[in-house]
Amino acid sequence: MNDIELTALGLSRPEELHYRSLVIDGGAAAGVLSSRVGSTVAEAREVLDALAKLGLAETVPSDESEPRWFAAPPDVALRGLLNSRRHELSVAETSVARLAAIFRSDLGQAAIGDLVEVVLGATAVRSRFLQIQRAARHEVCAFVDARPVALSGQDNEAEGEALGRGVRFRVVIERSAFEAPGTVNDAVEAIESHALVRTVDRVPTKLVVADGTVALVPLAVRGYQTAALVIRAAGLVQSLIALFESIWSSAVPIGLGPGGPIEETAAGPDDADLAVLALMLTGLTDDAVGKQLGMSGRTVQRRLRVLMDLTGSTSRMQLGWEASERGWVTRRFTADVTRE
Repeated sequence: MNDIELTALGLSRPEELHYRSLVIDGGAAAGVLSSRVGSTVAEAREVLDALAKLGLAETVPSDESEPRWFAAPPDVALRGLLNSRRHELSVAETSVARLAAIFRSDLGQAAIGDLVEVVLGATAVRSRFLQIQRAARHEVCAFVDARPVALSGQDNEAEGEALGRGVRFRVVIERSAFEAPGTVNDAVEAIESHALVRTVDRVPTKLVVADGTVALVPLAVRGYQTAALVIRAAGLVQSLIALFESIWSSAVPIGLGPGGPIEETAAGPDDADLAVLALMLTGLTDDAVGKQLGMSGRTVQRRLRVLMDLTGSTSRMQLGWEASERGWVTRRFTADVTRE
C-alpha cells in the first residue's frame, strides 16, 4: 500500500497513516491503533480528533472505556477533501493568471531590473533554473554544455516533473558533455520520458527557455563564480529562441539503441519522405497519400512525425513551411518508393 498518497489532500503524514490503518485493518481503539502505526496513545488520540474534524473518522458508542474509531467511507469523505483542494487550486490558478496579466501589462513601463534580472551565486542560480522549469506549461528548450556549474543533470528533478505533466522538452547537448559522469544516463531517462534530444559539436552557451516567455543564460560577474540572467524582455527572449532554433535545425537527433543513446542520421528526408511531403502539401489525407505511394496511412503518419521531430515542427503547417524553407519540396522524388 506504499502507493497510497493522501498528503496532497492536506493530511499530515500521521493523519494519513492512522486513516489508512482504519480503512485497511478495520476499526480500533486509540491504544490498538497506536500499536499498529507506531505512535503513542496520546498521539493517536490527537490524530483521531483531527480526523474526526475532517470528517474522516468517527466513534461508535461502546460499553468499553476506550471508544472504538472507524474510518468514514473514503469515496465520500476523501472526495469532499479532493473537491475542496481542487477549488483552492482553481482560485490560486486564477490569481496567478491575474498577477501575470498585471505583470505583463506593466512591462512596457517596467524598469530594466524587471525585464532582465541578475542572479548571483550558485544557490540562487540553481533555484531560478528549477523554478523556470517547474513553471513551464508547454515547452522547455535548452542548451547543455560540458561544464555544469550550479546544477548537474542528476539533480535536475524539475525536468522529470515537467515531463511527467506533459511539458515538451527539446534539448541540444554538446558531444563532449557525454564524457561527464551521469550525462548518458540523464539522456536515456529524458528520451524514455519522450524528451527530444539532439547533439552538436559545441553549443554557443548554456540556455533554458520556457514557453517562449522567460530565459536563463549564464553571466560573468567579477567576484562570483556563478551568475546568470533571467530574461523576460520579449525581444531578447525571441532572439534566444531564434538562436536555439538555428542550432536545433542543424543538430543530430539522438535515439536509443541497444547499448544506450546513439546518433541518428542527420541527412534529412529520403525520396519516400519527399514524396509524402509533396502529396501532403496538396491537401490529400494520410490514407490517400498512402494509396498513391503504396504505403499504409500509418506509415505516412510515422514518416511525417519523424520529419516534424527533425525540423522541430509542432504542426503540419509548420512542417510544410520548414520543408519549403529547406528546399525539400522543390527536390524531385522517385514515385516508386513503397517502404514500410
